[in-house]
Amino acid sequence: MNKDMNEVKGVVGKYLIPLIVILAIMVLNPISIIQAGQRGVVVQLGRVVRVMDEGLNFKIPLIENVIQMDVKTQKHEAKANSASKDLQTINATVAVNFSLNPLLVGDIYKTVGRSFEARVIDPAVQESIKASTAQFTAEELVTKRAIVRELMESHIKERLQARGFVIEAVNIVNFDFSESFDKSIEAKVVAEQNALASKNKLEQIKYEAEQQIVSAKAQAETIRIQAEAINSQGGADYVALQAIQKWNGVLPVQMIPGSTVPFVNLTR
Repeated sequence: MNKDMNEVKGVVGKYLIPLIVILAIMVLNPISIIQAGQRGVVVQLGRVVRVMDEGLNFKIPLIENVIQMDVKTQKHEAKANSASKDLQTINATVAVNFSLNPLLVGDIYKTVGRSFEARVIDPAVQESIKASTAQFTAEELVTKRAIVRELMESHIKERLQARGFVIEAVNIVNFDFSESFDKSIEAKVVAEQNALASKNKLEQIKYEAEQQIVSAKAQAETIRIQAEAINSQGGADYVALQAIQKWNGVLPVQMIPGSTVPFVNLTR
């Protein structure tokens, strides 16, 4: 019987220790897997000590906690009420594509936490919108949209990049103006279009008049040349000869008092 007990103890001892080790690993969990596009901020007893890269990593059980931070491109859309240089009210919507600097995610977590969009990104974008739109008139915000966007991007980068945020792109989604301003812009556009149409019509009239002058000059030149040709051929005699050659020989049936018979000159 002692032999059997020893065998049982041996079997239990053989499998118990590995089982305890496995259970300890499962409970303590010293392994941390960081997903693609993430970084792991290691917090040791409330203090940020290092940052884990993607893949398999190890931590000290019960002492270290890992917070995963997304370093992929993210989009934040901010809305702000601002005023233009000419004091027009503007409702602007701006979208910012950004990411976290992988080398600074520990500092971001330590100084801002995971609510960085509400605490840092949104206020910076709203401030840049107000600072940028104040430098342009409402009309310039439409006609110089690209310049306004570049100015906003410069302001946002200045405020955020030093804190560990990489600004990839800034886009103006929309500018909404007051109803009265929209109507004034519409009226101005219509007036400009009407003025352009009137100008085009005036140019057409001037062109047609110039064409008529050119045509009249051409006709006058033709008459002058014909007159010179006639005079060189004998003047009135030449005209009469041409008429005789074209006459069909029939005299008029009725004569108008004081008129002469064609081609008969009685004064000679």
